[in-house]
Amino acid sequence: MAEEANLEIEDTGKGKKKLIIIIAAVVLIAGAAAGYFLFMGDDAPEESLADETTVTEAAAPSSSAQIGSALYVAMPRPFVFNVPGASRDRIVQIKVQLLVRGEVNEETAKKHIPLIESTLLGVLSTTTADELGTSEGKESVRVAALEKVQSALSDVEGSKVIERVLFTGFVMQ
Repeated sequence: MAEEANLEIEDTGKGKKKLIIIIAAVVLIAGAAAGYFLFMGDDAPEESLADETTVTEAAAPSSSAQIGSALYVAMPRPFVFNVPGASRDRIVQIKVQLLVRGEVNEETAKKHIPLIESTLLGVLSTTTADELGTSEGKESVRVAALEKVQSALSDVEGSKVIERVLFTGFVMQ
């Protein structure tokens, strides 16, 4: 019986050592991660570090708009791409929706999603972090994207199917 009691005491001692080693390892890893994020911080102001904005724009019909109800076609996945910045490259994620008029244009836009995605990615990847860091820059990119998408769809379908390109989610890191 005395031997069994000694064995149990020895086992708990080993368990405490393992627990102390695990806690020390977790603290060390957490300290290293905190140090990394502290010293590898960004040179940009905090407001543009995680610039997450949701844009809800009222759709004003243009003079070339077709008769029909306003419908929105969401891109199946957000655009994630790298852009060059003054101090370092940035990763940008943009969620895009397209404003169309009428069910015919909605179906046409859905049919040509790969063409629209390719065109949008071409426009978005030519921008810079400095341009996307301002409201005016985002607006100019949105307008350029609209013009390119309308041009691409006009070549294929013979009409401007898309009325507006909307950035419904925007994150730059």
